[in-house]
Amino acid sequence: MTVQLEMGLHTFGDVTSDANGVLLPHAVVIRNLIEQAALADDLGVDFIGIGEHHRADFAVSAPEIVLAAIASRTKRIRLGSATTVLSSDDPIRVFERFATLDAAANGRAEVILGRGSFSESFRLFGFPLDQYEELFDEKLDLFAALLKQQPVTWQGQMRPPLIDERVFPPVERGPLKTWVGVGGSAESVVRAARYDLPLMLAIIAGDPKRFLPYVDLHFRAYQKLEKPPQPIGMHSPGYVAATDEQARDEFWPAYKVMRDRVGKGRGWPPMQRAEFDRETADGSLYVGSPQTVARRIAETVKALGVTRFDMKYSAGPLSHQNMMRCIELYGTEVIPLVRQMIDHDGDA
Repeated sequence: MTVQLEMGLHTFGDVTSDANGVLLPHAVVIRNLIEQAALADDLGVDFIGIGEHHRADFAVSAPEIVLAAIASRTKRIRLGSATTVLSSDDPIRVFERFATLDAAANGRAEVILGRGSFSESFRLFGFPLDQYEELFDEKLDLFAALLKQQPVTWQGQMRPPLIDERVFPPVERGPLKTWVGVGGSAESVVRAARYDLPLMLAIIAGDPKRFLPYVDLHFRAYQKLEKPPQPIGMHSPGYVAATDEQARDEFWPAYKVMRDRVGKGRGWPPMQRAEFDRETADGSLYVGSPQTVARRIAETVKALGVTRFDMKYSAGPLSHQNMMRCIELYGTEVIPLVRQMIDHDGDA
């Protein structure tokens, strides 16, 4: 049986500019994000994911609260994180928050668990950065135990043990859909399979087909476990406008601001327009007209065999108005075109 491709949107709640280029207050950015999600719901987008950050250039530090506000404004779109930094959080509290969101949203909550690509949360919440890997491994193990919605008896190295403990509220029509976000680590792919959790690939640069070995590893791991494989999704940046030229000219300045700001702290050189153009032509930036973006998404989906594509439509100071127009084109034109392209090839 063919599984219909799910198509969603991600945003990190980047702090955006007004018409005069002045950065908006964080509170305004959050309210605008809720409007963006409501529009996506109206247009039939399958999923909206909100990232967690703890720094000045991103407005959202508590995605679940924003998602709860979105739940009250929407009817069908699924709601989740992109991603939840489990390493610097408490697994029980994360489960409780998303179980509560799921109740408020009538069963529409999801969570994408990751280690996080920024380190601010470790300092803020008092976790040692040199235990980055160990913290995630142990906390994911506990979270996987919570997903069974049974009394939990569990022991690790970094917190007191649990003995026959129950966690509330239970997920009404459980289990809570939980993805493991992976940025390019074979160990992470195997770990997700071991816990029998869907895989979300963060593909943000380069030829997306370079992730094929991780897709193959995912299926080999399930063969070894003698279980049917869980779905694979992917997350990549993108932007849609009426024409390729308009999309690239509007997205480029904002994307460069965001990319250079992040890159400065990681020793990356400033991004040049030629690199941006290469990424939009055949890399992991899905930027262009609806036809161009749909064609590139369809090609990638078919090459990797993923069953969900989530486009990160926010980028640095890119304006709320431009993002709203991008969402409208994504929902009304890109999604139908992608599904037509995939269905047509499937019938050939």
